[in-house]
Amino acid sequence: MVKKVGYFARRRILKNANFLDLSPLALFGHELDTQGNVVILIPRFQGFLFSRILQPRLKNPYIKLELDDLGTATWLLLNGKTSVRDICKALRQQKGSAAEPVEDRVTRFLSQLYAQKLIVFTEILKHNYND
Repeated sequence: MVKKVGYFARRRILKNANFLDLSPLALFGHELDTQGNVVILIPRFQGFLFSRILQPRLKNPYIKLELDDLGTATWLLLNGKTSVRDICKALRQQKGSAAEPVEDRVTRFLSQLYAQKLIVFTEILKHNYND
């Protein structure tokens, strides 16, 4: 379970950080579809009452978010240890010129995932535990 960090604390940490030096960590599980693309499984409810009582009774307890090839390759590298710069290098080796411009696409993709609270950066977690 990831401890929540306040808006201003996150902003203070990320404001001074270079995005390529951050290490993203996926917060939700995933499965692979028939084409080998990642499908992110987001629980419909995350509160205690609804997640424990209502969610098991639902037909489908997860919202499924399907990713494309580049998104799949990126998601599989989100382990909390690999920096965004290293992810870009790995994608450039895997996909070649099909992924260009890699840094721009990956940073935009990870920014969207962070804004939707699907990932967190380990630098925020480290700072939170050091306080």
